[in-house]
Amino acid sequence: MLGVRLADYPQIAAGKVRELYAVDDDHLLLVASDRISAYDFVLDTPIPDKGRVLTAMSVFWFELLADLLPNHLVAYGASDDPRIPAEVRGRALLVRRLEMLPVECVARGYLAGSGFADYRRTGAVCGVALPPGLAEADRLPEPIFTPATKAELGAHDENVSLAEVAATVGAERAERLRELTLRVYARGAEHAAGRGIILADTKFEFGVDPSGTLVLADEVLTPDSSRYWPADEYRPGRPQPSFDKQYVRDWLTGPDSGWDRSAGTPPPPLPDDVVAATRDRYVEAYERITGRSLADWPG
Repeated sequence: MLGVRLADYPQIAAGKVRELYAVDDDHLLLVASDRISAYDFVLDTPIPDKGRVLTAMSVFWFELLADLLPNHLVAYGASDDPRIPAEVRGRALLVRRLEMLPVECVARGYLAGSGFADYRRTGAVCGVALPPGLAEADRLPEPIFTPATKAELGAHDENVSLAEVAATVGAERAERLRELTLRVYARGAEHAAGRGIILADTKFEFGVDPSGTLVLADEVLTPDSSRYWPADEYRPGRPQPSFDKQYVRDWLTGPDSGWDRSAGTPPPPLPDDVVAATRDRYVEAYERITGRSLADWPG
């Protein structure tokens, strides 16, 4: 395995941000790029170091959550495992192969995004009834499990009920997914709060290992999979400033971009100042939550 290159591994999947490669019968290489997506488009302009942030953040959380449940992480640096090519060091995770479950496991502690849209329409989110009169970004009485289907590239995930998840994976496994999702969210929210950050919501993916055990997989509690808000700027009743790609979304839908979202045409390239500000938000999220410097991360 000395001097292994990424090209030595067959690519078996590619998403908006990540690529998946087959290492052997039991292991995969999960590589995070610097690509960024918005409104179901992968933008032409990358965000420097975004892949490193997503990888480093996931590793931090996998380690912090290890006492709650098993995860798929095997190694994350070329120096600690020769199966990771040097060219993707800092952006790649060597992980166990699992049978992935076809559901996004979403936990919400605050009312935002598609959850707020569902609530305004029905008074509930994924079949979970909520008190009347809640405003955007309000804290919920208690965190809720609001699963979604996994969409194909370029399509929207669709919110579903716990009953629909049970029909897909079985009632016992669906309940276990709900329990684990809320338990991991609670740990993440508690840690983030200690760093002055609100974890409004997040999504997880789970797989099943050969023994039938549920395993936490994919990325975990990153700015791409989570809605992080600075606690000192939290004001319910309006959209919140956030440590994610919302800055990109706001620019794309603002007057400066000249882009018409309804036209179906790809978004324009991002200007340098938007790229720099977005990178700063990703890096700040990592450094505030982990207490580590991204400069110390491989790559």
